[in-house]
Amino acid sequence: MTRSILILGGTADARLLAGKLADESGYRMLLSMAGRTRDPVPQPVPMRTGGFGGASGLAAFITEHAFDILVDVTHPYAASISANAMRAAAIANVPLVTLERPAWKTQAGDDWQSVADVESAVKALGTECKNAFLALGRQELLPFEAAPQHNYLIRSVDPVEPPLTVPSAHYITARGPFAVEDEINLLRENRIEFIVSKNSGGTAAYAKIEAARQLGITVLMIERPPLARTATVPDIDAALSAIRHQLSLLEERGE
Repeated sequence: MTRSILILGGTADARLLAGKLADESGYRMLLSMAGRTRDPVPQPVPMRTGGFGGASGLAAFITEHAFDILVDVTHPYAASISANAMRAAAIANVPLVTLERPAWKTQAGDDWQSVADVESAVKALGTECKNAFLALGRQELLPFEAAPQHNYLIRSVDPVEPPLTVPSAHYITARGPFAVEDEINLLRENRIEFIVSKNSGGTAAYAKIEAARQLGITVLMIERPPLARTATVPDIDAALSAIRHQLSLLEERGE
């Protein structure tokens, strides 16, 4: 029997996991992306974009297309999608495997200020003019218009359109991973005093954190939203093992 796997993506881990699964024979796969990135990286398996209509819509999609297992490899901050995945898996009565990258931890030399959300990061920048590097998605930048006194360096995968209505903003469109030395040069050239970042975990976006450590720059770290997630796996290899295990259980039960 050809087993079918639905992967909820949006991260580099999802693409890598899908590629490894594609190298194994006997799977029918679909990678679902939210569609927020205008020019996504080519994927190694068939792909769809867009939402499902909440947990019930996702459950109906799983049942209609006879998927055997649901795999959540969305961003650690995609709280609503992960919540919908848990509910949908229960409704459709399919196993759920969730890959959640471990959060970054402070190391000696780090200067982090923990903030709950983007609005809190805006307040933490203070009232005096600062040079701030915003390493956020373009959908998350609007709150910074409430603090037009700062000089902003903004890097995003897609162009920020329309640009922020602030006097001083410089935009960089680029996709990581980035080298530490390049990040150091970028921060020095722009005299950055604060970095605003999510605690995404993993290695692809970590270079700016290491660069900040070396340069003594403060990082306003937006903490992950609290999620009542089921048991998770920390990396791609563990996800592969969990998927194989769940599929083997289906075989044993004759499902």
